[in-house]
Formats: sequence, structure tokens, C-alpha cells
Amino acid sequence: MRRIDLKKAHVANHSALRDINRQIVLNHVRERGPISRAEIARVAAMQRSTVSQIIDELIKEGTIEKAGKAESTGGRCPTLIQLRAGSAVAIGIDISPTRTTVATGDIGGHILDFMEFPTDEVFERTISRAIECALELTRKCRQRIEGIGVSLPGLVDPDRGMALYVPCFNWRNLNVSDRIAAATGLSVFIDNDANAAALAELWFGQPEVREARDFITVFVHEGLGAGIVFDRQVYRGEGGAAGEFGHMIIGRQAPIACSCGSFDCWEAFASGRAAVARYGRLTGQKIDLSQLSFRQLIDRAITGDARAEKALFETARNLSIGISNLIVGLSPQMIVIGGPLTRAWPLVSEVFRETVERSVRRGLPLARIVASTLGESTTLMGALSLVLASKFTYEPAA
Repeated sequence: MRRIDLKKAHVANHSALRDINRQIVLNHVRERGPISRAEIARVAAMQRSTVSQIIDELIKEGTIEKAGKAESTGGRCPTLIQLRAGSAVAIGIDISPTRTTVATGDIGGHILDFMEFPTDEVFERTISRAIECALELTRKCRQRIEGIGVSLPGLVDPDRGMALYVPCFNWRNLNVSDRIAAATGLSVFIDNDANAAALAELWFGQPEVREARDFITVFVHEGLGAGIVFDRQVYRGEGGAAGEFGHMIIGRQAPIACSCGSFDCWEAFASGRAAVARYGRLTGQKIDLSQLSFRQLIDRAITGDARAEKALFETARNLSIGISNLIVGLSPQMIVIGGPLTRAWPLVSEVFRETVERSVRRGLPLARIVASTLGESTTLMGALSLVLASKFTYEPAA
């Protein structure tokens, strides 16, 4: 059970109760739609008049829509309700070490339109181009955009909207939210890429992940990050610094340096850059991501390149060592692997199972390790989720 934090507790007034009821109805439509008003009233234990009033308001504002008639159970055929798909309500900006993607999404988390460009190491050039894309996508939308979510590959303070440290570009103490909000006039929400990926899994992942109480998302791309979900909430820690497991020490003399410069960190052994460096050693060449991307290495492994397979297996083994530490220390129900590696899941899943079963001591629970079903757009989905989640949750006014 949760202890009540009296510093943050609020007495529920009539307005607050209406907002809570609205979120309950909206979430039933989201999880169970198409669904009738009567069914919502039954499962939510709410008065039918209250449900009908909320449904009418949500239809009027364009959040939900009618979805035909259900079969009659003796009376008139009830009208079914579902989320209104296909209309953009949010913009996501996903800034990765190599590319930046800006996209619109509907209330169901579907990506509708997107633009992409190489990420510039100069922050002002990258953010200016991202803003230009956001404004262009906004002009195409018929419906009002409710906000912009931004995913960043580094340490972020979501409350202040600050990028504290993005190591791949040495960006420090940048007020991302205010910069974008001033240019677009929209509310802006930011988080680091791993937390955004975890949020996307919580809202739009496969049912077994969405229904899990506790899980950890390990996002493997050029770098490596982890997003923690405890009690169905993303755990960000003090100053948003939770989940920086990529910097835990798992060995010495890794094939590449971590983004922090160390050769001892988990990221230096288990990231996409590490896999490419291993492949270079096996081929007798010095290869980096500018010559061969992590995705291209995976393609080679899938098509039978033995050296690419070996590099990928060794990277997966080191990834599994770190995951074993997470399981022993935090005991989550599930570990969700995200990023390009999911495309090679048939090749590497057995490596994860064997390493974790050998590493986690007897008597301790083993978490299930699954591949994300969100594809390679997990962090983009996470950026959109930063906006969309606010529609489905209730936060009392301070």
C-alpha cells in the first residue's frame, strides 16, 4: 500500500471528482473500446447519467467517437464508443545521437506523419530544425495539437524542462521546454529516451507489459539506457537521474569508450557502438557508426554473416550480464528490450535466457525477458506518450 504524502495530498472537491470520473471513463474507452455507455457504467460502478454526460463532452471535443451499434440484448441496440483515431493531437520530437525525428500522433498512439533529419552536434541548429518541422506538421493538422513531447539521449530534469547533460554532444543545462514552447505556443514535456521508452511500453506496449506492475525497459541503440516502472509509474528519482544503469561497472577494457569516457561501463560493453566495434575487430578493420550502423550490422547477422552474428552474440551476452544485475537488485516482473536489437530477437533470445538463468542465484525470482513490440520507434512513441499520458491521468492542481 502507498503511504499518503500529506505535503502533496488534496481533498477531492466536486470539480476534482468530475475530473477523476472523466479519466475513468476515458480509460475504459481506451482499454475496452468499442464499448457501450451501459458497459462503462457497469464495470466502473458509476451512474449511467454521469457516464452519458462525460461521453457527450468527450464526443463534442473530438476525443472519442461513435463506432456503430452493438447487438441487442433485449432492448434497443446500444451505441458503441471508441477513441477517435486518425486525428493528430500530439507532436513527438525524438532526438537521438544520429537522427532527429519529429512526428504527429493520434490519441491512440499511432504515428500519422513524420519528418527526419541528421542530428547536429550544435544544439541550436538541431532544436531550430526540430521546431521548423513541428510548425510545418502543425500547419497540416486540422485538429488542435495539445502539446509536444521531447525524448533526449541524456540526463533530463522533466519538472524544469532542462537537458542537464547529453554526453554524446556535451550539451549541458539547456532549457529545452521553454525554447520550444516560446516558438510554438504549445505545452512541452521532456524526458530522457529510456524513460520515454518505458512510458511508451506502459501505455502502448503488448498487453502483458501494460498489465505488469513493475518492469524495466532496456533500450539499446548507439548507447544504452534503462527506464524503470514501479507500481505502474515511471520512476525518475531525484532530479530525473534514476535508471542510469548504463554507467554501472561490469568489466574492464571494453571495445569502445562509454559516452562518459570510461571503458568499464555497461554501455561500453553492450551498446550498438560496442557491437560495431567488435565486428570491426573480427574483420580486421577499424569501423565506427559513420561507416556501419547498428541496424546494418543486425541486417548482416540476420542474413548469415558469421562475424556479424559473433559480434551480436557477444554484445547480447554482455547485455545479459547487466540485466542479471537489474533482476537481482530490483526484482521486476519483466525486462523489455527495445531498439534495433528486437529485429534480431530470434537470434539472441536464447543468449539472454542462458546468461540470466546462470547469473541469477537460485531462490531469487527470474524476470521474463521480452522484446518490445513497438519496433524501432519506441523512443518516438515515448515522446508522443509524454503528451498523451496527460490526457489519461489525473493530476490535482498544486
